[in-house]
Amino acid sequence: MSEQDWSNLKRPRYPMPDDVRHALDQHGLMQKYQERPPYQQNDYIGWINRAKRSATRQKRLGQMLAELELGDVYMKMDWKPGG
Repeated sequence: MSEQDWSNLKRPRYPMPDDVRHALDQHGLMQKYQERPPYQQNDYIGWINRAKRSATRQKRLGQMLAELELGDVYMKMDWKPGG
């Protein structure tokens, strides 16, 4: 896998929290996460981090994992790799 180019990212880049990293590793989805464009990776992390309640954070994390598993969904929208 090639290194991601984050230079075009307009928003601040969010560091991945330990619980998100653990969930991706536990579900075997880290590679699928890393294959997503940098803006999607960053948007997922920022969105999860902005949750005020633990239940909301868990729901968002679950949605991200489900979408990565499906492979053709991003934030409940159809998405095709490379397009």
